Amino acid sequence: MYRIDFHTHTHHSYDCRMDPVRILTLARERGLNAIVINDHDTIKGGLEARDRNPYPDLEVIVGAEIKTDIGDVTGIYLKEEIQARAYPEVLAEIERQGGLSILNHPFVHHRLAGVDLRGFDLIEGYNGRTDKHRNAQAIELARSAGKPIISGSDAHTYREVAACHTVFDGPGMDRMRRPVDQHYRYAGYGSILQSILTKAVKTGNARLFVGTVARSPIAWLKHVRRS
Repeated sequence: MYRIDFHTHTHHSYDCRMDPVRILTLARERGLNAIVINDHDTIKGGLEARDRNPYPDLEVIVGAEIKTDIGDVTGIYLKEEIQARAYPEVLAEIERQGGLSILNHPFVHHRLAGVDLRGFDLIEGYNGRTDKHRNAQAIELARSAGKPIISGSDAHTYREVAACHTVFDGPGMDRMRRPVDQHYRYAGYGSILQSILTKAVKTGNARLFVGTVARSPIAWLKHVRRS
């Protein structure tokens, strides 16, 4: 069996501090055979992880999670940065690079009315930062569109790495349309708050920082210890 986590961020994302090599070490320890690194709007994290990967038996798949006009869309097996932001053009750029497109967490900050889902290769049915209800909606959407369902941890903290992953009967892009099994574990409110705090610190958003600390000082203390 071949296990892939399709959604992981690094310090190249505005809301994450994770080091790529430590991510790869944890991914390997937790039984993954491959991991997608898809930072927000850039392939820099994927390239760094690939170039620094010390494990010949762990595949790094270079990706980027692009904020488009309909919501987040990920491209994987990318070679160059995606320049477009309108979703049809993003899908076209991914295809030109020989990659695959993923509709991420379709019921979180997406506007899908009138969107032709036939243009996507995969749909993220299980997202580690999305509750079971919205994941169930995503699974139903994928089934109604006839699209393969995959899982991604959406990891922004080390504890989340490999929490959600998809099982295939072997490596290769051709098998990604035929998943065998899915594994899902919800990240929990604490992990999500920690990434919000990271975003506030890295972007200098004082209002977001103060509001988050006020809601959860415990999450802030954990954030300080892990930073």
